[in-house]
Amino acid sequence: MGFWTLFEVASMPILQVLIIGLLGAFMATNYCNLLHADARKSLNKLVFMVFTPSLMFASLARTVTLQDIISWWYMPVNIGLTFLFGGILGWLLVKVLRPKPYLEGLVIASCSTGNLGNLLLIVVPAACDEDESPFGKHNACRSVGLSYASFSMALGGFYVWTYTYQLIKSSSVKYKALKAAEEQGEKEQNKDLDADLGTHLLKGDDQEHVAIVVSSPKDTENQVIVPQESASTLDKETRSFWNNLLIFLQQIVEELLTPPTLCAILGFIFGATTWLRNLIVGDGAPLRVIQDSIKLLGDGTIPCITLILGGNLTQGLRSSKVKLSVIVGVVCVRFVILPVIGVWIVKTAGNLGFLPPDPLYRYVLMIQFTLPPAMNIGTMTQLFDVGQEECSVIFLWTYIVAALALTFWSTVYMWILS
Repeated sequence: MGFWTLFEVASMPILQVLIIGLLGAFMATNYCNLLHADARKSLNKLVFMVFTPSLMFASLARTVTLQDIISWWYMPVNIGLTFLFGGILGWLLVKVLRPKPYLEGLVIASCSTGNLGNLLLIVVPAACDEDESPFGKHNACRSVGLSYASFSMALGGFYVWTYTYQLIKSSSVKYKALKAAEEQGEKEQNKDLDADLGTHLLKGDDQEHVAIVVSSPKDTENQVIVPQESASTLDKETRSFWNNLLIFLQQIVEELLTPPTLCAILGFIFGATTWLRNLIVGDGAPLRVIQDSIKLLGDGTIPCITLILGGNLTQGLRSSKVKLSVIVGVVCVRFVILPVIGVWIVKTAGNLGFLPPDPLYRYVLMIQFTLPPAMNIGTMTQLFDVGQEECSVIFLWTYIVAALALTFWSTVYMWILS
């Protein structure tokens, strides 16, 4: 199969994303005003609570068996490697370009955290729809591709809400500290101005009275209390360590209890257990109407998340608070360096016998190194109220470049695997 034929096949799913994304962007403008900020939040909650869980359960219960789960053991390792190498490259980028301190976590997160859920759910199944696709029959390929993407989404959510969550949280701490320092500096300047004005107004005995007030016993008591408070901070720090550990474990448990993850676990259980699977899957299943209803809900996932993606990217047009060098650096890491690393890692793992022979499985592993930053990063910046405008700018340009980069690298991956 020729390179340009593969290029045409690879460009189809990206063009679908662009068309629906542009529609979402148009719907988010003031001219149309159908996908304003509140509408996107409501639709996002609906996708998170209903559509995505339905899609994950339906696809996993229908196609995944116990043998598949065992044979897919390498996928969480591969996703971990994307975070590892992306995080190292993001850290080097921060050291070289030196963005504002509160943006360091955002830059590292943008380099390490790919869109392992929404975009994979669009790109991977769509790559199976073309006649010249090297991945086999359309229906079977699409079904298996949805299973790979759903499994990747479930695993990616765990990494995102642990590693990436801590990065954005640390950025929030730096931002609040910087903001507090600026406010303290303004207060000190105001005090100095008030003091300068007061010295011009005060005369004689009034000045002596001011000096007496400043050196009053209350101030000396405060000076004694301060070192006592600082000494007690050691106990607070030891307690805070265990508190932070408990909070970290709580976050992991909460991620495992989210609707998409729960439905992914249920999908694995139903797919791996033969008698449960026969209850809902297949033409002769007595409860097949349940599977059909869940699948019908899941079919709304891909168009909805693509519309939301296009609407969210419009925010990046309204801000320019990120240096051009930072944007170029993130783009180079995500679409030049990481894909090369990904090809080398996947081919090495295949040569060592770690991977099943399915070319679609290896294609998904390679694509995981080529994705733009995860949309969950934007959700976290809103949660901690830090770097929202900067995040929108990074998203805007990385997703624009992704339209070309994903097409190019998808073509390369298909050419390697065909």
